[in-house]
This record gives sequence, C-alpha cells and structure tokens, in this order.
Amino acid sequence: MNTTGATMGILRSIAAGVVGLVLTAACGAGILSVLGASPLEAYRWIAAGAFGTPEQVSYVLTAWTPLLLCAAGLLLTFAAGVWNIGIEGQVIFGAVFATGLLRAMEPGAPAWAGVILAGLAAILGGGMWGGVAGALRAYGNVNEIFGGLGLNFIAGSLTVYLVLGPWARPGIASTSGTLPFPDRLWLPTFAVPPLVIPGETLLGLAAIGLVAGALRGTQFGLRLKAIGKSSRAAYIRGVPVTRGLLWAFAGCGGLAGLAGFVLVIGAYSRHQLFPLISGGYGFLAILVVLLAGSNALAGILISAFFAAVSTGSLQLPLQMHLDSAVSGILEGTLVLLALLMRGVQARLVPGGR
Repeated sequence: MNTTGATMGILRSIAAGVVGLVLTAACGAGILSVLGASPLEAYRWIAAGAFGTPEQVSYVLTAWTPLLLCAAGLLLTFAAGVWNIGIEGQVIFGAVFATGLLRAMEPGAPAWAGVILAGLAAILGGGMWGGVAGALRAYGNVNEIFGGLGLNFIAGSLTVYLVLGPWARPGIASTSGTLPFPDRLWLPTFAVPPLVIPGETLLGLAAIGLVAGALRGTQFGLRLKAIGKSSRAAYIRGVPVTRGLLWAFAGCGGLAGLAGFVLVIGAYSRHQLFPLISGGYGFLAILVVLLAGSNALAGILISAFFAAVSTGSLQLPLQMHLDSAVSGILEGTLVLLALLMRGVQARLVPGGR
C-alpha cells in the first residue's frame, strides 16, 4: 500500500474510533437518563473517580496492568485466528501456581527470589492451562470457545476447593481467601511525584511491547499471521500449523498467568488467593483486542480507557446511588458500536478494512 493509502487508512480508523466514542457517550447518556440520572454528572464522577487524586490514578494503573497482560497474550491467539475464551482459567491457574510456590517458601528465603520464582510459576501454570486448550483444539478438534469455557469452570472450581480445603485459613471455612502474604512479598511501587506507580504496570507495558515486536519482526509472528489468514494455505506452504497453535495458546496462557500473579501479590491487590480472582479481566481483554485488532498501541490505549471507566465508575453508587455495573454497559456499548462502525466502514469505503 502506498503512503497516501496508508495515511488514509489510519485517518479512517481514527475517524471510526472517534465516531464510536461519540455514539457511545450518546447511548450512555440515554441509558443514564432512563435510570433517572444526569449523564453529565455521571461522566463527571467517573472522570473524578479515575483521575481526581494521585491515589485514584494508582488504582487505575492497578486495574490496567492485568488487562495489558491478558491483551498481550490475546494478540498471539488472535493473530493465529483463534478465540482463547479459556483465558480466565489461565489467569486463575497463574494465581494458583504463584500462591502454591509462595506458600511452599521457607520462612527465611530471600523475598526477591520468592517473587521471581512465583512469577515464573505463574507463567508455567497459565501456559500449561493454555496449552491444554490448544491441544484440545489442535488434536481433538474441540472448538476453542466450548473447550475454553469448560476449562474456565474447572479452574474456578479448583480455586474454591483450595481456598476451602488445603489452603484454608486456620479455624476458618470461608471463601474470603487464603491467609494474606506478608508485605515483603508484595510487588514494589515507584514514586514519581505526585504519582505512585505500581511496579507491575511496567511489567504489563514490557509484555505487550515484546509481543508486538514478536508479531511484527520474527518468523514466529509471521507464521502465526499466516495461520490466522488461512491455516490450510499455511500448511501447504510448510508452516507447522499444529505447533503454531499450541505455542499461541501456551504463550497467551503464560501472559494470562502472569496477570494472575499480579492479582495475587500486586502492590494494590488483596495479596491472597480467593475465588473469582480473575475478576473478568480475561473477558474484558477479549473486548480490548476485538477493538484493537492487531494494533498493540491501540490495545494499550483501549485497555487504559476501560481501566479508567471501571475504576471511576465505583463513584457512581457512592455519589449518585447508581450501580457501578453501569461501566460494563458503557464498555459493552462501545465495543458493539465500534464493531458496527467497522462493518459500515468496510461496506461504504473501498478498502475500509
């Protein structure tokens, strides 16, 4: 594509995104009006809840990090043309493996070694569970959507068993979680006055940068894209399709597992394993990558927007007596409208895709 065509394509994408945001704001305003709330006031409180104080910005960064890690992983499976619906289970397995390693540490072991090993264990756990999803798809011809949902259920059930059973708090049978880890095992923060930046945020940005580089400039990335375009054509040209799918699922699972690690001992996390620890981050990351496509920069920005809306909307029940689930309505509306705009663009504009 020549320079002019590429520039026009970028401008069309930006215009579609802007129109999608405007339509989302308008639809959101209509929904809020039906609920009897002032749209402008609701949006003001969401913005204040996300960016009103340096502490709230830190909370946005905390919510942003697992989204970044999951989105980075999903860039791999989306490039290969498959839906990794099992990413929620992979987040959970990462959290379980990280928790198991930290619990097995000797009391006098260096904290830094425990944190590093827990991160590696999380990558192993998530990657293994992602590999199971990939094997079901590649060898058993099991649709990755149904297989992923089943694996998510198994992972969630395992967490409940561990929290109520072997890892239960002494004398307490409660699903509130395991014993919290001591602060020496928490991930660090970095002071950049007036902000305090969670260390895991740098990890998330590094991960998505590495994935973007791998997809753009390595043989591995080119093979995944070839599989995503046409697995049959890729196979005929000598691309190892089965191996590529397995690596895509395992790589995605490993990064999702790292998100689980962050949710266990991140700077502002609960510092414990508990049921539903994945928090829907995997599913939300699917929406992020649906909007971003293969564009890592767009994934970074969209995930930041979702994190800000999710965090800021916590002010709605406090200030306006509205449920914070309104944020989910706004995010879902944005995704639907953006996909609609993409479809309209493809129909009306030559080369719109």
